[in-house]
Amino acid sequence: MVSNTDRSGALAQRLSDSGLRSTPQREVIYSVLLGKRDHPTAEEVFARAKPEMPMISMATVYNCLETLVQCDLVRTVNFERGPTRYCPNLYPHAHFHDEATGATHDVDLPPGLLEQVKSILPAGFDASSVEIIFRGKARAQAEAHTL
Repeated sequence: MVSNTDRSGALAQRLSDSGLRSTPQREVIYSVLLGKRDHPTAEEVFARAKPEMPMISMATVYNCLETLVQCDLVRTVNFERGPTRYCPNLYPHAHFHDEATGATHDVDLPPGLLEQVKSILPAGFDASSVEIIFRGKARAQAEAHTL
């Protein structure tokens, strides 16, 4: 298990590599994202950070999230017409968006799958990233609706 000190050190190093410094606000926001990996929106991050840092503003949360994304510590997940969500899982993976609950889950991908997907691009094109998003409902929810 990774300790808070290790997380703080990794955050500080990544920020430093980007020419930035670690701040208490960035540390709290990053900790919130790592604490519950449920792909929160900025508003949800704000609500979770507020008890630990009562004076934090929504603008600060947005700025911190943008910095974490730019430093490749967090990635954004976007669904049609929905708010941006934030994912601290930087390993190659897909997402499953539960349309009934709004929850987003990480989906591990078999090794090599992303390279296979990239290989079907037309000649002369190279993808810098691939996003795979599944949409649907948990089986128990889907079955309950058909009864």
